[in-house]
Amino acid sequence: MNNFLALWNESATTSLGFFWMALWAFILGYLISSLIQVLVTRQKMQKAMGKDGPRSVALGTFFGFISSSCSFSALATTRAIFNKGAGLAPSLAFMLASTNLVIELGMIIAIFLGWQFVVGEYVGGILLILVTWLLVRITRPRRLEAQARQKMNDDNNEDASGAKNWKEKIVSKEGWQKIAQTYVMEWQMVWKEVLIGFTVAGIISAMVPQSFFQALFIGAGGENAANPGFLAVLSQTLVGPFAAFFTFIGSMGNIPLAAVLFAQGVSFAGVMAFIFSDLVVLPVLRINASYYGWKMALYILALMLIGIVGVSLMMHYALALMGMLPDFSSQVSMGEREFFKWNYQAVLNILFLTATIVLLWFWYQGKQESSDDHDHDHSHHDHGGTSITDKVLRVLVVVALIWLIGGVAVPLI
Repeated sequence: MNNFLALWNESATTSLGFFWMALWAFILGYLISSLIQVLVTRQKMQKAMGKDGPRSVALGTFFGFISSSCSFSALATTRAIFNKGAGLAPSLAFMLASTNLVIELGMIIAIFLGWQFVVGEYVGGILLILVTWLLVRITRPRRLEAQARQKMNDDNNEDASGAKNWKEKIVSKEGWQKIAQTYVMEWQMVWKEVLIGFTVAGIISAMVPQSFFQALFIGAGGENAANPGFLAVLSQTLVGPFAAFFTFIGSMGNIPLAAVLFAQGVSFAGVMAFIFSDLVVLPVLRINASYYGWKMALYILALMLIGIVGVSLMMHYALALMGMLPDFSSQVSMGEREFFKWNYQAVLNILFLTATIVLLWFWYQGKQESSDDHDHDHSHHDHGGTSITDKVLRVLVVVALIWLIGGVAVPLI
Protein backbone atom coordinates (compact mmCIF):
# COMPACT_ATOMS: atom_id res chain seq x y z
CA MET A 1 0.00 0.00 0.00
CA ASN A 2 2.78 2.41 0.91
CA ASN A 3 4.47 1.65 -2.41
CA PHE A 4 1.29 2.48 -4.32
CA LEU A 5 0.85 5.76 -2.44
CA ALA A 6 4.46 6.70 -3.20
CA LEU A 7 3.92 5.95 -6.90
CA TRP A 8 0.65 7.89 -6.86
CA ASN A 9 2.42 10.92 -5.43
CA GLU A 10 5.25 10.57 -7.97
CA SER A 11 2.75 10.27 -10.81
CA ALA A 12 0.82 13.40 -9.82
CA THR A 13 3.99 15.37 -9.18
CA THR A 14 5.41 14.31 -12.56
CA SER A 15 2.21 15.34 -14.37
CA LEU A 16 2.22 18.76 -12.73
CA GLY A 17 5.97 19.08 -13.27
CA PHE A 18 5.67 18.35 -16.98
CA PHE A 19 2.90 20.93 -17.26
CA TRP A 20 4.98 23.49 -15.36
CA MET A 21 7.85 22.88 -17.81
CA ALA A 22 5.60 23.57 -20.81
CA LEU A 23 3.30 26.25 -19.37
CA TRP A 24 5.08 29.28 -20.81
CA ALA A 25 5.08 27.64 -24.25
CA PHE A 26 1.34 27.02 -24.03
CA ILE A 27 0.66 30.65 -23.17
CA LEU A 28 3.05 31.98 -25.82
CA GLY A 29 1.54 29.78 -28.52
CA TYR A 30 -2.04 30.76 -27.74
CA LEU A 31 -1.08 34.41 -27.50
CA ILE A 32 0.54 34.24 -30.94
CA SER A 33 -2.55 32.47 -32.27
CA SER A 34 -4.85 35.14 -30.84
CA LEU A 35 -2.73 37.98 -32.24
CA ILE A 36 -2.76 36.39 -35.70
CA GLN A 37 -6.52 35.86 -35.66
CA VAL A 38 -7.28 39.43 -34.63
CA LEU A 39 -4.51 41.47 -36.28
CA VAL A 40 -3.72 39.65 -39.53
CA THR A 41 -6.20 40.06 -42.35
CA ARG A 42 -7.18 37.25 -44.66
CA GLN A 43 -5.82 39.20 -47.65
CA LYS A 44 -2.35 39.54 -46.13
CA MET A 45 -2.16 35.89 -45.12
CA GLN A 46 -3.28 34.76 -48.57
CA LYS A 47 -0.67 37.01 -50.16
CA ALA A 48 2.16 35.63 -47.98
CA MET A 49 1.22 31.97 -47.65
CA GLY A 50 -1.83 31.41 -49.83
CA LYS A 51 -0.05 29.12 -52.28
CA ASP A 52 1.60 25.73 -51.84
CA GLY A 53 4.83 26.84 -53.53
CA PRO A 54 8.40 26.93 -52.13
CA ARG A 55 8.17 30.51 -50.86
CA SER A 56 4.97 29.88 -48.88
CA VAL A 57 6.30 26.62 -47.41
CA ALA A 58 9.59 28.33 -46.48
CA LEU A 59 7.67 31.14 -44.75
CA GLY A 60 5.53 28.62 -42.88
CA THR A 61 8.68 26.80 -41.76
CA PHE A 62 10.33 30.04 -40.62
CA PHE A 63 7.28 31.24 -38.69
CA GLY A 64 7.04 27.81 -37.05
CA PHE A 65 10.73 27.96 -36.11
CA ILE A 66 10.22 31.23 -34.21
CA SER A 67 6.94 30.07 -32.66
CA SER A 68 6.09 27.92 -29.64
CA SER A 69 7.38 24.38 -29.18
CA CYS A 70 4.10 23.15 -27.68
CA SER A 71 2.07 20.91 -29.95
CA PHE A 72 -1.29 22.07 -28.58
CA SER A 73 -0.50 25.72 -29.20
CA ALA A 74 0.98 24.79 -32.60
CA LEU A 75 -2.38 23.29 -33.53
CA ALA A 76 -4.18 26.48 -32.54
CA THR A 77 -1.80 28.73 -34.47
CA THR A 78 -1.91 26.42 -37.51
CA ARG A 79 -5.68 26.66 -37.50
CA ALA A 80 -5.42 30.44 -37.28
CA ILE A 81 -3.13 30.84 -40.30
CA PHE A 82 -5.07 28.25 -42.32
CA ASN A 83 -8.31 30.02 -41.46
CA LYS A 84 -6.75 33.29 -42.63
CA GLY A 85 -6.13 31.85 -46.09
CA ALA A 86 -2.72 30.17 -45.89
CA GLY A 87 -2.31 27.09 -48.10
CA LEU A 88 -2.50 23.60 -46.61
CA ALA A 89 1.18 22.76 -47.20
CA PRO A 90 2.51 26.02 -45.64
CA SER A 91 0.12 25.53 -42.70
CA LEU A 92 1.39 21.99 -42.11
CA ALA A 93 4.97 23.23 -42.54
CA PHE A 94 4.31 25.75 -39.77
CA MET A 95 2.84 23.04 -37.52
CA LEU A 96 5.77 20.67 -38.06
CA ALA A 97 8.40 23.39 -37.66
CA SER A 98 6.86 24.72 -34.46
CA THR A 99 7.01 21.25 -32.87
CA ASN A 100 10.34 20.04 -34.31
CA LEU A 101 12.62 22.95 -35.22
CA VAL A 102 12.38 25.32 -32.24
CA ILE A 103 15.57 26.12 -30.32
CA GLU A 104 14.38 25.16 -26.83
CA LEU A 105 13.40 21.68 -28.00
CA GLY A 106 16.92 21.07 -29.30
CA MET A 107 18.32 22.12 -25.94
CA ILE A 108 16.09 19.65 -24.06
CA ILE A 109 17.01 16.84 -26.49
CA ALA A 110 20.73 17.59 -26.07
CA ILE A 111 20.38 17.31 -22.27
CA PHE A 112 18.40 14.07 -22.28
CA LEU A 113 19.59 12.25 -25.41
CA GLY A 114 22.71 13.73 -27.02
CA TRP A 115 23.79 15.54 -30.15
CA GLN A 116 22.84 12.81 -32.62
CA PHE A 117 19.21 13.20 -31.65
CA VAL A 118 19.49 16.98 -31.99
CA VAL A 119 20.69 16.44 -35.56
CA GLY A 120 17.89 13.94 -36.09
CA GLU A 121 15.34 16.40 -34.77
CA TYR A 122 16.38 19.36 -36.93
CA VAL A 123 17.44 17.62 -40.13
CA GLY A 124 14.62 15.12 -39.77
CA GLY A 125 12.15 17.93 -39.07
CA ILE A 126 13.09 19.65 -42.33
CA LEU A 127 12.83 16.34 -44.21
CA LEU A 128 9.43 15.73 -42.63
CA ILE A 129 8.21 19.09 -43.91
CA LEU A 130 9.51 18.33 -47.41
CA VAL A 131 7.94 14.84 -47.44
CA THR A 132 4.61 16.24 -46.24
CA TRP A 133 4.72 18.97 -48.89
CA LEU A 134 5.44 16.34 -51.57
CA LEU A 135 2.55 14.17 -50.39
CA VAL A 136 0.18 17.14 -50.44
CA ARG A 137 1.21 17.96 -54.01
CA ILE A 138 0.76 14.33 -55.06
CA THR A 139 -2.62 13.79 -53.40
CA ARG A 140 -4.00 17.30 -54.09
CA PRO A 141 -6.77 17.26 -51.44
CA ARG A 142 -8.60 20.33 -52.80
CA ARG A 143 -12.02 19.02 -51.85
CA LEU A 144 -10.97 18.29 -48.29
CA GLU A 145 -9.34 21.70 -48.05
CA ALA A 146 -12.51 23.42 -49.28
CA GLN A 147 -14.62 21.49 -46.76
CA ALA A 148 -12.25 22.40 -43.93
CA ARG A 149 -12.40 26.09 -44.82
CA GLN A 150 -16.19 25.91 -45.05
CA LYS A 151 -16.33 24.43 -41.54
CA MET A 152 -14.38 27.41 -40.18
CA ASN A 153 -16.50 30.09 -41.86
CA ASP A 154 -17.94 31.16 -38.50
CA ASP A 155 -14.48 32.31 -37.41
CA ASN A 156 -13.98 34.66 -40.34
CA ASN A 157 -16.24 37.50 -39.27
CA GLU A 158 -13.51 39.48 -37.52
CA ASP A 159 -12.48 40.98 -40.83
CA ALA A 160 -15.98 42.36 -41.38
CA SER A 161 -15.25 45.16 -38.93
CA GLY A 162 -11.94 45.71 -40.62
CA ALA A 163 -12.09 49.48 -40.74
CA LYS A 164 -9.06 49.42 -38.45
CA ASN A 165 -5.68 48.09 -39.54
CA TRP A 166 -3.46 46.07 -37.24
CA LYS A 167 -1.61 49.15 -35.93
CA GLU A 168 -4.86 50.75 -34.80
CA LYS A 169 -6.15 47.51 -33.29
CA ILE A 170 -3.03 46.82 -31.23
CA VAL A 171 -3.14 50.23 -29.52
CA SER A 172 -6.89 50.21 -28.88
CA LYS A 173 -8.80 48.82 -25.91
CA GLU A 174 -11.27 47.13 -28.26
CA GLY A 175 -8.44 45.38 -30.08
CA TRP A 176 -6.99 43.91 -26.89
CA GLN A 177 -10.44 42.87 -25.71
CA LYS A 178 -10.83 40.95 -28.96
CA ILE A 179 -7.37 39.39 -28.54
CA ALA A 180 -8.22 38.41 -24.96
CA GLN A 181 -11.55 36.92 -26.03
CA THR A 182 -9.81 34.82 -28.67
CA TYR A 183 -7.12 33.77 -26.17
CA VAL A 184 -9.72 32.54 -23.67
CA MET A 185 -11.59 30.67 -26.40
CA GLU A 186 -8.38 28.89 -27.43
CA TRP A 187 -7.90 27.56 -23.91
CA GLN A 188 -11.57 26.60 -23.62
CA MET A 189 -11.25 24.38 -26.69
CA VAL A 190 -8.35 22.22 -25.49
CA TRP A 191 -7.99 22.39 -21.72
CA LYS A 192 -9.67 19.01 -21.21
CA GLU A 193 -7.27 17.27 -23.61
CA VAL A 194 -4.32 19.03 -21.99
CA LEU A 195 -5.37 17.96 -18.48
CA ILE A 196 -5.95 14.32 -19.46
CA GLY A 197 -2.78 14.15 -21.57
CA PHE A 198 -0.51 15.37 -18.80
CA THR A 199 -2.18 13.14 -16.21
CA VAL A 200 -1.70 10.03 -18.37
CA ALA A 201 1.92 10.97 -19.03
CA GLY A 202 2.64 11.14 -15.30
CA ILE A 203 0.98 7.77 -14.71
CA ILE A 204 2.98 6.13 -17.52
CA SER A 205 6.24 7.68 -16.39
CA ALA A 206 5.84 6.65 -12.76
CA MET A 207 3.91 3.39 -12.86
CA VAL A 208 4.56 1.52 -16.10
CA PRO A 209 7.72 -0.61 -15.76
CA GLN A 210 10.48 0.11 -18.22
CA SER A 211 10.52 -3.57 -19.18
CA PHE A 212 7.14 -3.04 -20.82
CA PHE A 213 8.63 -0.63 -23.35
CA GLN A 214 11.58 -2.95 -23.89
CA ALA A 215 9.19 -5.80 -24.71
CA LEU A 216 7.12 -3.55 -26.95
CA PHE A 217 10.05 -2.66 -29.21
CA ILE A 218 11.36 -5.86 -30.85
CA GLY A 219 15.15 -6.11 -30.72
CA ALA A 220 15.57 -3.47 -28.01
CA GLY A 221 18.32 -4.07 -25.51
CA GLY A 222 20.07 -6.83 -27.45
CA GLU A 223 23.71 -7.10 -28.47
CA ASN A 224 23.13 -5.12 -31.66
CA ALA A 225 20.41 -2.87 -30.23
CA ALA A 226 21.88 0.29 -31.76
CA ASN A 227 21.41 -1.10 -35.25
CA PRO A 228 19.53 -4.43 -35.31
CA GLY A 229 18.33 -5.96 -38.57
CA PHE A 230 16.17 -3.93 -40.92
CA LEU A 231 12.95 -5.70 -39.91
CA ALA A 232 13.63 -4.94 -36.23
CA VAL A 233 14.37 -1.28 -37.01
CA LEU A 234 11.24 -1.05 -39.17
CA SER A 235 9.17 -2.67 -36.42
CA GLN A 236 10.46 -0.23 -33.80
CA THR A 237 9.81 2.70 -36.12
CA LEU A 238 6.22 1.56 -36.60
CA VAL A 239 5.75 0.96 -32.87
CA GLY A 240 7.12 4.45 -32.03
CA PRO A 241 3.89 6.30 -32.96
CA PHE A 242 1.84 3.57 -31.25
CA ALA A 243 3.81 3.99 -28.00
CA ALA A 244 3.51 7.78 -28.25
CA PHE A 245 -0.25 7.38 -28.49
CA PHE A 246 -0.29 6.16 -24.88
CA THR A 247 2.47 8.39 -23.49
CA PHE A 248 1.71 11.70 -25.18
CA ILE A 249 2.06 15.07 -23.50
CA GLY A 250 3.66 17.20 -26.19
CA SER A 251 6.82 17.84 -28.12
CA MET A 252 8.66 19.08 -25.01
CA GLY A 253 7.31 16.70 -22.41
CA ASN A 254 7.82 13.45 -24.30
CA ILE A 255 11.61 13.91 -24.47
CA PRO A 256 12.19 12.44 -20.97
CA LEU A 257 10.07 9.44 -21.95
CA ALA A 258 12.06 9.13 -25.18
CA ALA A 259 15.19 9.02 -23.03
CA VAL A 260 13.65 6.09 -21.10
CA LEU A 261 13.12 4.23 -24.39
CA PHE A 262 16.68 4.90 -25.54
CA ALA A 263 18.11 3.80 -22.19
CA GLN A 264 16.22 0.52 -22.62
CA GLY A 265 17.91 -0.12 -25.97
CA VAL A 266 15.36 1.16 -28.50
CA SER A 267 17.06 2.08 -31.78
CA PHE A 268 17.63 5.62 -33.01
CA ALA A 269 14.83 5.25 -35.59
CA GLY A 270 12.37 4.00 -32.97
CA VAL A 271 13.16 6.85 -30.57
CA MET A 272 12.97 9.48 -33.33
CA ALA A 273 9.61 8.08 -34.51
CA PHE A 274 8.39 8.36 -30.91
CA ILE A 275 9.58 11.97 -30.62
CA PHE A 276 8.09 12.98 -33.98
CA SER A 277 4.74 11.40 -33.07
CA ASP A 278 3.40 14.16 -30.84
CA LEU A 279 1.13 15.21 -33.73
CA VAL A 280 -0.44 11.83 -34.49
CA VAL A 281 -2.10 10.90 -31.19
CA LEU A 282 -5.73 10.94 -30.08
CA PRO A 283 -5.91 14.36 -28.35
CA VAL A 284 -4.35 16.03 -31.41
CA LEU A 285 -6.64 14.07 -33.73
CA ARG A 286 -9.69 15.22 -31.78
CA ILE A 287 -8.56 18.84 -31.81
CA ASN A 288 -7.86 18.74 -35.56
CA ALA A 289 -11.28 17.14 -36.12
CA SER A 290 -12.94 19.97 -34.18
CA TYR A 291 -11.02 22.49 -36.30
CA TYR A 292 -11.23 21.00 -39.81
CA GLY A 293 -13.64 18.05 -39.65
CA TRP A 294 -12.84 14.33 -39.35
CA LYS A 295 -11.96 13.73 -43.00
CA MET A 296 -9.25 16.39 -43.04
CA ALA A 297 -8.03 15.32 -39.57
CA LEU A 298 -7.59 11.72 -40.74
CA TYR A 299 -5.89 12.90 -43.94
CA ILE A 300 -3.37 14.93 -41.90
CA LEU A 301 -2.86 11.91 -39.62
CA ALA A 302 -2.03 9.70 -42.62
CA LEU A 303 0.43 12.29 -43.98
CA MET A 304 2.17 12.52 -40.61
CA LEU A 305 2.46 8.76 -40.13
CA ILE A 306 3.94 8.17 -43.59
CA GLY A 307 6.40 11.04 -43.13
CA ILE A 308 7.43 10.01 -39.60
CA VAL A 309 8.21 6.40 -40.50
CA GLY A 310 10.02 7.31 -43.72
CA VAL A 311 12.10 10.14 -42.26
CA SER A 312 13.03 8.20 -39.10
CA LEU A 313 14.34 5.32 -41.23
CA MET A 314 16.24 7.73 -43.50
CA MET A 315 17.94 9.45 -40.56
CA HIS A 316 18.78 6.14 -38.87
CA TYR A 317 20.54 4.63 -41.88
CA ALA A 318 22.20 7.92 -42.83
CA LEU A 319 23.87 8.03 -39.40
CA ALA A 320 24.63 4.30 -39.60
CA LEU A 321 26.34 4.84 -42.95
CA MET A 322 28.55 7.50 -41.38
CA GLY A 323 29.19 5.38 -38.28
CA MET A 324 27.51 7.97 -36.04
CA LEU A 325 24.61 6.05 -34.51
CA PRO A 326 24.36 6.73 -30.75
CA ASP A 327 25.06 3.84 -28.38
CA PHE A 328 22.34 3.31 -25.79
CA SER A 329 24.79 1.68 -23.37
CA SER A 330 26.31 5.11 -22.69
CA GLN A 331 22.92 6.57 -21.77
CA VAL A 332 22.69 7.26 -18.05
CA SER A 333 19.50 6.83 -16.07
CA MET A 334 17.19 9.84 -16.03
CA GLY A 335 17.26 9.80 -12.25
CA GLU A 336 15.06 12.06 -10.20
CA ARG A 337 14.00 15.25 -11.93
CA GLU A 338 13.43 18.43 -9.99
CA PHE A 339 10.62 20.19 -11.84
CA PHE A 340 9.81 23.04 -9.52
CA LYS A 341 12.98 25.05 -9.13
CA TRP A 342 14.10 28.58 -9.84
CA ASN A 343 15.37 28.64 -13.44
CA TYR A 344 14.57 30.25 -16.78
CA GLN A 345 11.34 28.22 -17.03
CA ALA A 346 10.09 29.61 -13.73
CA VAL A 347 10.88 33.17 -14.87
CA LEU A 348 9.13 32.63 -18.20
CA ASN A 349 6.13 31.06 -16.49
CA ILE A 350 5.78 34.02 -14.13
CA LEU A 351 6.06 36.51 -17.02
CA PHE A 352 3.51 34.72 -19.19
CA LEU A 353 1.14 34.08 -16.28
CA THR A 354 1.23 37.81 -15.65
CA ALA A 355 0.38 38.38 -19.31
CA THR A 356 -2.50 35.92 -18.92
CA ILE A 357 -3.86 37.87 -15.94
CA VAL A 358 -3.78 41.07 -18.02
CA LEU A 359 -5.58 39.32 -20.89
CA LEU A 360 -8.19 37.93 -18.51
CA TRP A 361 -8.81 41.48 -17.28
CA PHE A 362 -9.36 42.67 -20.87
CA TRP A 363 -11.59 39.64 -21.49
CA TYR A 364 -13.69 40.39 -18.41
CA GLN A 365 -14.01 44.08 -19.35
CA GLY A 366 -15.08 43.18 -22.88
CA LYS A 367 -17.58 40.64 -21.57
CA GLN A 368 -19.08 43.21 -19.21
CA GLU A 369 -19.37 45.86 -21.92
CA SER A 370 -20.85 43.36 -24.35
CA SER A 371 -23.51 42.23 -21.85
CA ASP A 372 -24.38 45.85 -21.01
CA ASP A 373 -24.60 47.16 -24.57
CA HIS A 374 -26.08 44.16 -26.36
CA ASP A 375 -27.98 42.39 -23.62
CA HIS A 376 -30.86 41.14 -25.69
CA ASP A 377 -28.96 40.72 -28.98
CA HIS A 378 -26.04 38.65 -27.73
CA SER A 379 -26.46 34.88 -27.69
CA HIS A 380 -24.13 31.91 -27.66
CA HIS A 381 -24.05 29.52 -30.56
CA ASP A 382 -25.46 26.09 -29.77
CA HIS A 383 -23.51 23.43 -31.59
CA GLY A 384 -25.99 20.68 -30.81
CA GLY A 385 -26.26 18.11 -28.06
CA THR A 386 -23.32 16.71 -26.16
CA SER A 387 -21.73 13.75 -27.95
CA ILE A 388 -20.76 10.48 -26.27
CA THR A 389 -17.09 11.43 -26.72
CA ASP A 390 -17.63 14.72 -24.88
CA LYS A 391 -19.42 12.93 -22.05
CA VAL A 392 -16.54 10.44 -21.74
CA LEU A 393 -14.10 13.35 -21.82
CA ARG A 394 -15.90 15.06 -18.95
CA VAL A 395 -15.76 11.89 -16.86
CA LEU A 396 -12.03 11.54 -17.59
CA VAL A 397 -11.48 15.17 -16.59
CA VAL A 398 -13.12 14.53 -13.20
CA VAL A 399 -11.06 11.35 -12.72
CA ALA A 400 -7.87 13.20 -13.70
CA LEU A 401 -8.56 16.02 -11.24
CA ILE A 402 -9.26 13.57 -8.41
CA TRP A 403 -6.10 11.64 -9.29
CA LEU A 404 -3.90 14.75 -9.32
CA ILE A 405 -5.33 16.30 -6.17
CA GLY A 406 -5.18 12.99 -4.31
CA GLY A 407 -1.63 12.29 -5.47
CA VAL A 408 -0.39 15.69 -4.35
CA ALA A 409 -2.14 15.26 -0.99
CA VAL A 410 -0.58 11.84 -0.27
CA PRO A 411 2.33 13.25 1.82
CA LEU A 412 -0.22 15.03 4.02
CA ILE A 413 -2.15 11.85 4.80
